[in-house]
Amino acid sequence: MELITAQGQSSFLQGLGVELVFTQDGSGQYHSFYWRNAQEYGLTEEHVVGDRLKDTFYPIALEAYRDQIQRILENRNPERCIHWFRYNKQNFPFELAISPILEADGKANKVLVIGHLLPESEVQKVIDSLVPYSLDPNQRLLTQIARKIRRTLDLDTIWQQTVESLGRAMQVNRCIVCSYKQGDEGVKVEAEYCHESFASMLGKQLELESEPELKQALLRAEPVVVESISIGEFQQQSILVVSTCYKDQPNGLISLHQCDRRRQWSNAEIELVRELAEQVGTAIAHGTLYKELEIATEQAEEASRLKSEFLANTSHELRTPLNGMIGFLRLVIDEVADDPEEEKEFIQEAHNSAIHLLNIINDILDIAKIEAGKMELELGPQELDSLFKKVYDLQKQQAQQKNLTLTIEMPRNLEGITVYSNYQRLLQVLLNLVGNAIKFTEEGGVTISAEAIRQTVKFKDEELPGYVKVRVADTGIGVSLDKQDKLFQSFSQVHSGLNRPYGGTGLGLAISQKLVETMGGVMNFFSMGEGLGSTVTFTVPLFQDPVVRSEVREDY
Repeated sequence: MELITAQGQSSFLQGLGVELVFTQDGSGQYHSFYWRNAQEYGLTEEHVVGDRLKDTFYPIALEAYRDQIQRILENRNPERCIHWFRYNKQNFPFELAISPILEADGKANKVLVIGHLLPESEVQKVIDSLVPYSLDPNQRLLTQIARKIRRTLDLDTIWQQTVESLGRAMQVNRCIVCSYKQGDEGVKVEAEYCHESFASMLGKQLELESEPELKQALLRAEPVVVESISIGEFQQQSILVVSTCYKDQPNGLISLHQCDRRRQWSNAEIELVRELAEQVGTAIAHGTLYKELEIATEQAEEASRLKSEFLANTSHELRTPLNGMIGFLRLVIDEVADDPEEEKEFIQEAHNSAIHLLNIINDILDIAKIEAGKMELELGPQELDSLFKKVYDLQKQQAQQKNLTLTIEMPRNLEGITVYSNYQRLLQVLLNLVGNAIKFTEEGGVTISAEAIRQTVKFKDEELPGYVKVRVADTGIGVSLDKQDKLFQSFSQVHSGLNRPYGGTGLGLAISQKLVETMGGVMNFFSMGEGLGSTVTFTVPLFQDPVVRSEVREDY
């Protein structure tokens, strides 16, 4: 019975006297099929009916074709269109009329498709003739897309809805949206609609100099049409690019790619894409502003939290030396000391507490100056050797108290290394780094080393012969990888709260980094994890080429 029914359907279709006719359901599955020239290509009805659409005589823009069928079934309105079909590695352009087949209950579950094969030379002419028929559905579709993107302020959603909706509507193999900021030399592919048989471009950075059609679209603020190009890495053969704009300033790109064939873009298609790009540009601007506001709000909340935590920690840090000063001075005033020597020790401890308190206050003032942009330094030639000796003299007692080694390693074949810096601030950086290293090390030691690198450096309109990389390495507690991003944040500590195992305001590294940057260098932190020690490096410009020694020098 099923065979009779199938034969009856085939006879009915042939009896219509048309070149191509078939019926399909909403998924695109064939239920009957007739093409007058099918046997020329080795195609029979058995090859089509009941088989997977992708494995048989199928439209190249498969997803767009399925979307069109769904739209026709839902609206119950016939449409005229052109689709390229593929079979046995050959492509066939067909002009089609697709009509819904109405059931007794008024619903439509299948479509009747009638068409004829077009010579390739006639394709564009027919596309132009179809504009009056296709304009309203496309306009409705673009209105739907615009409505979707206006409902959200999430940039990722805006980008993705744009490429998916436009890619299917235009029956292209790939549609991408790229983000762009004024003055950038490249764009990034933020979202993509792409047929699975072609390479993905999602996340790619595209340089404008090597992508002339993208650069042209941004400069002209007009659609750029390329109907025939050499097939490259991403297989595109024809391209339509238009920039998205807000207040006449480009903020992105929409690029449509035809990869399976060369394509002529009609004026109606170009105009529809341009119209959508204008609305997408506004949506991107609003989404970008919303995202920036979200980030700014999060940063402000985090800064407020960190400063509150910092104030709590700092209050504790200020009270400790202050209480020490008051306590030892009270002992002196009350004449508790047994002899002059012990009284002198009390005064010395009070003095040490006062110096510690002064250092904390100086740190707070320094970070306030830096954040206000009022940190100005006078730079000049400074002898690195004397700086290292000063650090060694000031820190060796602290290291000895913890039974740690403190080692200075200068380049053995160089002498007279002179850097272009500020003596007091460079000393402050070194003392901060070495002091931290000693504080967070219980066994082993701390090593300070330097390496001179000859490489032309430009700083403050001066050309300098190179730079020195200074390393402060310790065998201490280290820092886990997930916490290292906090180290250079102002008011932030790896161990926070009043019960943290180590004291301090948490400003040392942040101040040191800003000072190094002000003096023309960069600072980095390295640690393989907790318990594996740490290394902090920073650079400072050379004032002049160092002298090469003939004898190997001894370190101290």
